[in-house]
Amino acid sequence: MEITYKTGTVPTAQQVIELYDTAGLKRPTNDAGRIARMYQNSNLVVSAWHGDKLVGVSRALTDFCYSCYLSDLAVTKDYQKEGIGKKLIELTKEAIGDETMLLLLSATTAMEYYPKVGMETVHNGFIIHRIK
Repeated sequence: MEITYKTGTVPTAQQVIELYDTAGLKRPTNDAGRIARMYQNSNLVVSAWHGDKLVGVSRALTDFCYSCYLSDLAVTKDYQKEGIGKKLIELTKEAIGDETMLLLLSATTAMEYYPKVGMETVHNGFIIHRIK
């Protein structure tokens, strides 16, 4: 299976919705406008494609010199365990450079995944939850 990776290509809201729903990533997929805004306001998107089908995405906010928040990492279930998520993280890290730290908040179901791809657990974070 040949997977193509693209940096800077922003998928359509519908492509993202289909990916999130099939990946099991809980996002507001019933609100295409909000999904579109999430991507319009992100400044680093790395995507994985099998032909013209979106099969994975890394969506991040970064200053490219100090910090990067990896807000979404998703791979459709049929393509999981093929190294796509790991490659998306590698390409995201490559795009932000060595001066920039990469931080994410993990879904509960993915807590065991991230240490396997070289990320370490942090215990010094804080959050104010969204209302919607």
